[in-house]
Amino acid sequence: MRTILKAAAFLALAAGPVFAQQPTFHDDLLDKLAGNWLLQGTVMGKQTTHDVAAEWALGHQYLRIHEISREKNTQGQPEYEANVYIGWDQSASEYVAIWLDTYGGLNETSIGRAKRNGDVIPFLFKDKESTFHTQFIYHPEASNWEWRMDSEEKGGMKPFARMTLTRK
Repeated sequence: MRTILKAAAFLALAAGPVFAQQPTFHDDLLDKLAGNWLLQGTVMGKQTTHDVAAEWALGHQYLRIHEISREKNTQGQPEYEANVYIGWDQSASEYVAIWLDTYGGLNETSIGRAKRNGDVIPFLFKDKESTFHTQFIYHPEASNWEWRMDSEEKGGMKPFARMTLTRK
């Protein structure tokens, strides 16, 4: 029994670095996205207005974005709602996002990755069959954000959404 306990203790100590918490995620660009926003623009050519709340969550490891449309469906529920978590993959030195929304269907395209390019975070959400581009673009002169979403089809880009976030 004592040998089993020693082996278990050794395994727990040896596994420690594998499960070690990465440093708290601090990001000067995402800090500018934290807060309450009014999102306005077009999705698939249709005008829309959403309320967006972004806050640091889970020990400041992720920026959680809650997006909810003001438009209602036939049951009186929001036409669209999403929770997006943006974090940092230390080993790859890139942002990672998981996009969970009312469309459901968690799969490969629910997870995006991006390398920062100045004031732009250009996420790619892709699987074997499709690639979806979502750019978070910060405009420091106006202190607002722009979200551009495009699907990649046959080597070209097809606009999906063009939205601007202004602080409430």
